[in-house]
Amino acid sequence: MQFNVYLYFNGQCEEAFKFYEKTLGGKIEMMMPHEGSPAEKEVPSEWQKKILHARMTIGQSVLMASDAPPGRGSSQSGFSINIALKDVEQGKKYFDALSAGGNTIMPFGPTFWAKGFGMCQDRFGVPWMINCE
Repeated sequence: MQFNVYLYFNGQCEEAFKFYEKTLGGKIEMMMPHEGSPAEKEVPSEWQKKILHARMTIGQSVLMASDAPPGRGSSQSGFSINIALKDVEQGKKYFDALSAGGNTIMPFGPTFWAKGFGMCQDRFGVPWMINCE
């Protein structure tokens, strides 16, 4: 069994995925807009270029997402995407990049369980935890 994260954005999916690809070293494997798909009739004309489905691999993990059409989205709450690393320097780099323009919930630093840990919400509203055990 494998668990994959699926995120919903309010129109910034493409921008967020390009940011995650660069920041986290991912590879975008698919980015399909509503336009040209069977779902294009289900969204307003100004939403045609927004993303119906995106898929990225980051190491052994998969991150998927889409832009939720107006009235169908939900806020990103009740979870965090946890990045587990051994390298504290790399963890700090990820934390700094993800928190830039967003919100720091818990600054990155040593804790009683980890050499480095921090919590933030990125500029797209996605909550992250960086954990370097």
